[in-house]
Amino acid sequence: MRTGLYPGTFDPITLGHLDIIKRACVLVDKLVIGVAINRDKRPLFSLEERVEMIERNLTKFEHTNTEILVEPFENLLIDKAQEIGAQIVIRGLRAVSDFEYEYQLVGMNRAMNDSIETTFLMAEAKHQAIASRLVKEISRLGGDVSKFVTPGVKEALKQKFI
Repeated sequence: MRTGLYPGTFDPITLGHLDIIKRACVLVDKLVIGVAINRDKRPLFSLEERVEMIERNLTKFEHTNTEILVEPFENLLIDKAQEIGAQIVIRGLRAVSDFEYEYQLVGMNRAMNDSIETTFLMAEAKHQAIASRLVKEISRLGGDVSKFVTPGVKEALKQKFI
């Protein structure tokens, strides 16, 4: 059984994230979506809200043969991967600017555990520019985010900014 870890803050989960999940399901038998607890980022949504938003959106993947779990984590990414028995870490790339940071991260992770591979996936072209940070800003300023998130996430954002 091939297990993958797809880590992120998911504040909030976007259509780009969901596209990466769809693509990851082709690569692994079990996918753990690791919701990062990163105190430096000061997320808009609580950990519980982020986990719930992800879980509500996983019904789209019930037809796959991939078991999908959502688990929060606060430790090192490589430690979480080891903890769940992942052979692969899945990372999404939006632009070339993401690659520099991701490249450094892979190097550090491989120095700590070279048995866990990292795979980079790109979302469909129509989702590549989506960033949670920008989605929050658009929503905060009253813009329409329906091209970037699911209706449930759009509503959750609206409630945050009322």
